[in-house]
Amino acid sequence: MPEEKQKIGQQFGEVRNAVDTAVLNAYLEKHVPDIAGPVSVKQFSFGQSNPTYILTDARGARYVLRKKPPGQLVSKTAHAVEREFRVLRALGEHNARLPGNPGSGPHDDERLKHADAVPVPKVYVLCEDAEVLGTPWYIMEFVEGRIFEDVRMLSMPKEERVECYRSALRTLAALHRIDPNAVGLGSYGKQQDFYPRQLRGLGGISQAQAATKDKETGKAVGPIPAFDEITTWLGKNMPRDENGITHGDYKIDNLIFHPTEPRIIGVLDWELSTLGHPLSDVANLLQPFSIACPFPERINEPEELQRAAARGEMFMLIGGLTPAQSPVPLKEECLQVYCEAAARPYPIENWEFCEAWAWFRLAVIVQGIAARVARGQASSAQAKTHASKVGPCAENVRQIMRKAKTQGAPKL
Repeated sequence: MPEEKQKIGQQFGEVRNAVDTAVLNAYLEKHVPDIAGPVSVKQFSFGQSNPTYILTDARGARYVLRKKPPGQLVSKTAHAVEREFRVLRALGEHNARLPGNPGSGPHDDERLKHADAVPVPKVYVLCEDAEVLGTPWYIMEFVEGRIFEDVRMLSMPKEERVECYRSALRTLAALHRIDPNAVGLGSYGKQQDFYPRQLRGLGGISQAQAATKDKETGKAVGPIPAFDEITTWLGKNMPRDENGITHGDYKIDNLIFHPTEPRIIGVLDWELSTLGHPLSDVANLLQPFSIACPFPERINEPEELQRAAARGEMFMLIGGLTPAQSPVPLKEECLQVYCEAAARPYPIENWEFCEAWAWFRLAVIVQGIAARVARGQASSAQAKTHASKVGPCAENVRQIMRKAKTQGAPKL
């Protein structure tokens, strides 16, 4: 496969959030003998929350360093690299106990092809001492593969896109089948009332973010549009409580696919993971399907993604398409694949709540990006573009609410 295709979604460049390489190399020499110092440091171009760097050691081996943003943070619970490290280590140990040949890396590890595997990068060290690099950080292996920012995955044939989505759904079901107590994550979160707690927590975070003032203009970020209307509806339409390990931000661009095969070899960005309701992950993955595509006749044009971005849309929406129009499996097919793998009844009751919740949660996340931009803490080159999407996210919640009211969606 051509080199450029292997590096889809893994571009990196100059460091935007400075790291003291001398201090880092001294720490690695003392605490991480597996890494041959000195390391060089570059920063990934993609990603919004925690500054993420690629390290290249003296042998040419590559690693990834993830750290909290610099400065005072708006939320004490966001940017939880410590929790990320904990869940990655637990799932890595879970995979190591599965039958199969460990191979020489994530591309050829037979254990990661097991139906119960949740492929994650190997972790090496967690440093919680803010005196070292300014904020807590950890290092994991660099998994080379394909990361797709466009949920349509137009660079490969449709039959491979279908298999990629099936792999994503089956991997998610494998995560949800794991008993948290069996992998040392029984205390990773509270055991009940996920949605009520999340609604209270996200509501408080949103209010704090809304009050954040731009360091240059003094203007506040401002509240999510229709915040009270949305949170009231969500509070009245919650599904029955369930509990398991949830990723918290499971979506196509947080998955690493094999360089040549339509299967997952790495799941990234676990900072929002907890014990919670599994349907929150499913709705997050299928979020692009929840709103009708605004240009169905042009959905398979690669250039349309750029035009959509210019119009201020969050990402490509692919809901409401026919099988011939859709570049990937339809939503109902995706739900069926997940339900079969997770041993869950299909169709899923109260699915409209799950879809609305995903957009509300995204509204809070992009409002958080806006707050970091206001405070000068944004870690991504695209942060300002994403920060402007709070309003469209809120309107999508209201659209789903209106659809649920019209259809008389059942409350569990």
